[in-house]
Amino acid sequence: MLGPIIVAGVCVTKKSISEMVEKGIKDSKLLSPKKRQVLFGHVINVAESICVCRINIEDIDFHVFRNNLNLLEAEAMAITIRNMKSDKTYVDSCDVNPSRYQRTIKTFLKQNNTKLFSMHHADRLNVVVSGASIIAKVIRDSELSKIRIKYGDVGSGYPSDKKTIKFVKEWFRQKNQIPAFARKSWKPAQMIVSCNTL
Repeated sequence: MLGPIIVAGVCVTKKSISEMVEKGIKDSKLLSPKKRQVLFGHVINVAESICVCRINIEDIDFHVFRNNLNLLEAEAMAITIRNMKSDKTYVDSCDVNPSRYQRTIKTFLKQNNTKLFSMHHADRLNVVVSGASIIAKVIRDSELSKIRIKYGDVGSGYPSDKKTIKFVKEWFRQKNQIPAFARKSWKPAQMIVSCNTL
């Protein structure tokens, strides 16, 4: 609900994959912030290349209001893939239909020759995608830290966090608008606006 979307790609050699497994690299959601920080360094050390794509709030809201956030994320993934040289690329599908998501990404890839695999829970099933999820999560956490330094405790920034919802509600009550660093298109933000303007 707060801050940008971060899409990350990590390219490694085959021999680095076992090293990533040995280091305990796994889906960033299964790791504590402290553990993610440690593993962030390990991912950087083994990676041949890393690409990070930051999607700002304005782009997120523009696409969500038009019901095509998956298209925006597919384009960000394609940008990330194009900036790395890889024979095979595995992506975590944002679409309920992984094959359709694969085709959507390919429309943005143009002449790229990578073999593309799209699947659900790729961040849990593929250690390289896990590594990319750690990179994205650590960078996103740092984006949230910048917001906290400026505006105080905003919680985790996720719509499931009561502290985040309370912060946005209070902000709206005081200023009659959603904060500029919040995704106005997200349902919880829409509900805050509608409940306070009736």
